Amino acid sequence: MAAAVHRFQISRRQFVQGAGVAGLALLAGCGRLPLQAPPPAKVPRIAFLWTGPASLALTEPSASNLAAFQQGLRDLGYVEGQNISVDVRFAESDGLLRGQADELVGLPVDVIVTSGTPATRAAREATDTIPIVMTAIGDPIGSGFVASLARPGGNVTGSTQISSQLSGKRLELLQAAAPAIRHVAVLSNPTNASNTLSWEHTQEASRALGLQLQLLDVQGTADFGYAFDSALQSRADALLTLPDAMINANVSRIVDFAARGGLPAMYAFKHHAAAGGLIAYEANIAGLYARAAYYVDRILKGAKPADLPVEQPMIFDFVINLKTAQALGLTIPPHVLLQATEVIQ
Repeated sequence: MAAAVHRFQISRRQFVQGAGVAGLALLAGCGRLPLQAPPPAKVPRIAFLWTGPASLALTEPSASNLAAFQQGLRDLGYVEGQNISVDVRFAESDGLLRGQADELVGLPVDVIVTSGTPATRAAREATDTIPIVMTAIGDPIGSGFVASLARPGGNVTGSTQISSQLSGKRLELLQAAAPAIRHVAVLSNPTNASNTLSWEHTQEASRALGLQLQLLDVQGTADFGYAFDSALQSRADALLTLPDAMINANVSRIVDFAARGGLPAMYAFKHHAAAGGLIAYEANIAGLYARAAYYVDRILKGAKPADLPVEQPMIFDFVINLKTAQALGLTIPPHVLLQATEVIQ
C-alpha cells in the first residue's frame, strides 16, 4: 500500500510576509527596529558645589575661578549643553551644603566638583561612590578626604592649595614687609579643620620669628566686632587672616578695620590686596580650578579617583598694595618688593 504523501504549497505573498516577520524578530533581538535612529549618547552631568552664598558667583575671585574651570573643559573638547552638563550650586552653611549634596546625589550626577573644605566634606558625607573632584583644598589628608596625596584611596581626588603650610610663609612675609611689628592678631574660623592646621604652622613660624600671636576665633559675621575690639584692646600691631570661605566673604569689613586701626595685614587670597589689603600670598588658584577639568575628563573616560594622585600647586601669587602701604605710612623694603608677582600702585 503506497504511503500517503502530503504536499504543502505556500504562496509568494505568504513567503514575503514570513520573511518580514523573521527580519523584525532578528532586529528586535538586536535592540533596534528598522529605520529607528540609534539612542542619543548620554550627556555626562557634572555638579559644582561651592562653599559660600550665591552672590559669590558674580564676584571675584569666584567668577574667575569658575570661568577657569569652564575654559578647562572647553580646552578638552567639552561644550556645555552639547556633550556635557554643569550644574553649579552655592550654599553658605554646613547644613545647606549637605542638603545640596544629597540632592545632587539623588539626581544623580556623574562627578561632583567641590570648592572649599565644607563643600568637599558635605559631598563626601553624601556619597562614597560618585567621584568627587576637590579643588584647592587646604589640607585634604588632615580633613580625612584622602589617605595620601599619591594614593587617595577612595572616591575623592583633585588638588590642594597647601594653605595650612603657607600660613608660616605668610607670617614671614608680613614681618619682612613691616619689620617693626611684634604682636600679630590672627583671624581664624575654628569650624574649619584647615584653619586648625594653619594655626599650628603659624605658631611654629612665630617662634622662629620672635612674634607674639593672638588668636581671634570668628565663626560667623556677628563675631567680627568682638574680634576687632579684642585686637585693639591687646594692642595688636598687625593682622593675619587664615584662609576660610566665611572670612573671605567678610573681607571688606576686615580691610576697613585694618585701615582704621593702622594695622599692616597679610591676607590669604590675592583679591584681598586688590580690595585694599596691604599684602596677600596664595597659590595660583585659577590654575587649580582649570586643572579640575583634567580630573573630570579622566574620570569620565574611566579612571577611578583612587588612582589619580592629588596635585599640589607649583605657582604662587604675592601681591603688594602700595596705595595701602602709603596710607599706613609704611615703606615696603626693596627686597620684599622684588618678590612680588603683582604690585598695585
